[in-house]
Amino acid sequence: MKLIHATALTVFALAAGLPASAQQAYPNKAIRVIVPFAAGSTTDIIARAITDKMSQSMGQPIVVDNRGGASGTIGQAAVAMAAPDGYTIMIHSSSHTVSPSTFAKLSFDTATDFAGITPITSTPNVLVIAPGKNIKTLPALLAYAKANPGKMNFASAGQGSATHLNAEKFKMAAKIDALNIPFKGSAEAVTEVLSGRVDYYFSPIAPVIGQIKEGHLLALAVGSPRRASALPDVPTTTEAGVPGSEFNFWIGMMAPAKTPRDIVNRLHDEVVKALATPEVKNASSSSAPTPGRSHPSSSMPTSKTKSRATPCW
Repeated sequence: MKLIHATALTVFALAAGLPASAQQAYPNKAIRVIVPFAAGSTTDIIARAITDKMSQSMGQPIVVDNRGGASGTIGQAAVAMAAPDGYTIMIHSSSHTVSPSTFAKLSFDTATDFAGITPITSTPNVLVIAPGKNIKTLPALLAYAKANPGKMNFASAGQGSATHLNAEKFKMAAKIDALNIPFKGSAEAVTEVLSGRVDYYFSPIAPVIGQIKEGHLLALAVGSPRRASALPDVPTTTEAGVPGSEFNFWIGMMAPAKTPRDIVNRLHDEVVKALATPEVKNASSSSAPTPGRSHPSSSMPTSKTKSRATPCW
């Protein structure tokens, strides 16, 4: 009996010293994925397509939790403060990296409070305008803006969002004067452009592709360095006469810092597997994502580095 008791104590002592991921197979309960934007945004659409496939593969529910507001910083803060156990993760966009530049004070540090899991995709923004504006090309928009300085405005999905940054870079490169009108998300921004109350919007393609095909919106240019596969006849802003205006809107998955390496690797592998499915490829209206390949704007780990549990940026 003494030997059995001593053996049991030894086993429990060893188990207590192991990380949680080693004590129980991961995952053994639902996973929450925070998307720091409203439902219906491109980040949300892609997140839902990916997590649906991941849930099937991992055998546990994966719940998308939309925490929109403050250009994504509300959702970022929630993930930064979450337990680093793999049950709260985040799918965010390129605006993650600029939060420290657009907000004077944050409750988190983008350099130390997050672990990169993997890039997911990059998708072009498209400059859209209502047909009623009678501006059919990008040169025509530039001519009007320069003839009427300060009279044009543009929508964004919030101050510091990728749509805002794209429009500001374009404005600087084109040397025009236009006012940013921030909204809570892409859905509101698109509605205001459709109504004509706001002049134009650098929208992710997914929320507006239907409106473009039906003729409710005109696509004047895409902000990416190369044309979008979903809109092959639409020129880039550079091709249309505005060099230096290129902007890539990327999406990636992150976890709280100190998330165990084996959990980060498992999530990375599950994302790569999901990206290979037709359903997830179709969720992105740009070129098909390349699994595990870093976007130039990010230092997130790639499939070659097996997703180190270190800060993303």
